[in-house]
Amino acid sequence: MPLTEPTDDRLPEPGEPAVPAVDGDGGGGENLDLEPEPVLPEPVRQRIVALTAVALPGLPTEELPVPLRRVAKFAPNRRARLGAPMIAAQLASDPLFRQRITKRVLADAGDLGAAVIAGTAPAAADPVEVAALAYLVRPRGWRDLVETAGVAVRAEADSALVAELVREAEQRASRAEHDRAVARVEADKLRDEVARVREELGQLREEARVLARSLRETQARERKATEMLATEKGRTARLNADHDAELRRIRARLAEAEAVAGATRQTAKEARSVDDARLWLLLETIGQAAVGLRRELALDPAERMPADYVADAFAERPAAATSARALDTDDPARLDELLAMPRVHLVADGYNVTKRGFGEMSLEQQRKRLITGLGGLAAQTGAEVTVVFDGAERMHGLPPAPRGVRVLFSRKGETADELIRRLVRAEPVGRPVVVVSSDREVADGVRRHGAYPLGADSLLRRLSRS
Repeated sequence: MPLTEPTDDRLPEPGEPAVPAVDGDGGGGENLDLEPEPVLPEPVRQRIVALTAVALPGLPTEELPVPLRRVAKFAPNRRARLGAPMIAAQLASDPLFRQRITKRVLADAGDLGAAVIAGTAPAAADPVEVAALAYLVRPRGWRDLVETAGVAVRAEADSALVAELVREAEQRASRAEHDRAVARVEADKLRDEVARVREELGQLREEARVLARSLRETQARERKATEMLATEKGRTARLNADHDAELRRIRARLAEAEAVAGATRQTAKEARSVDDARLWLLLETIGQAAVGLRRELALDPAERMPADYVADAFAERPAAATSARALDTDDPARLDELLAMPRVHLVADGYNVTKRGFGEMSLEQQRKRLITGLGGLAAQTGAEVTVVFDGAERMHGLPPAPRGVRVLFSRKGETADELIRRLVRAEPVGRPVVVVSSDREVADGVRRHGAYPLGADSLLRRLSRS
């Protein structure tokens, strides 16, 4: 059922604005007005939306169209800006809503609203305001009022455009006058500059004449100097010939002296070589004899001093209890003593140590933790450190080894034990090498090659102390 706007034949209450009755020209009865909505000038449309936005909060919620109930809760400055499309659509399609808005707008319009209801427009009234009220009230001839307002708005726009063009023309004329004044000033400056340049040109010409005279005098002096130079060159050539002859004689005597000195140096070198060979042979004989004796006796570094045995005999508790720490191959104190030796090389059996100390971790975490700890140990002691892991191929993604730590992986077909023994055999005779492994076979093998075997616990306890 189409929504119609009921007529109101009752007298308005005091203070209530009059609302026009239904007429044949579309006033108040849009169900009889079959003409389409007129095209409103933009200022008129904005004014209608603004008047409606101000009146929206005054209507009860049940009288508001559903699309505008949310708009009515907006802040005043956002209501007209964000809700303009919905307000315009409801005013055009909902006559009852427009009548309710009109009553509130006319209450604030005063005499101008009464004049618009009567279908007239005061000469001094704003045409945009008149057209907005006429659109809402819709008295007889309201379309003419809207059209008149559009003509007035377009006329004002044209007037503003003409005024703007006049202002731009005046500004261009002012700029042109200013440019002419600047050009005159620049022309005066250029004339002064030309006069100054001419004066400088005269000075330069005079300076050029003076320089030309100086040049002729200089050229004359140059000719004289050239003649004197040729004379001096002849004298110098004679002196150089005499000097070259003397230099040849000196070089001949120097060559003879160098030959005599070379023969003397060769003789001294041969004599020194004989002495060095004798000394090397003596030291090599002593070193080989000491190494051979050590291997023959299979001696390890002394772990107990003679005084320790005497102390065991007089101790109140068993000797094993007092000397257990000194005899323990896993004692980190023994590792510290060995690492204090000069140029010591520490070789660690990687997985033998990690699986004994932190085997619950992954292999990658075990390697990382051991390498990091060995880096700190190398920094503290200055020892050369090598850690050996089993692995057919080198692991990828390893972090860079700390300074002083060498990380090796056994090749395919070779175990870490074999690689450790090969490292020990590669060391020169007499260099202290410490091998950390709890594998008895590894310990026995490196001991035969002169290395010091220690248990994995000694290294683990030493790292835990760092």
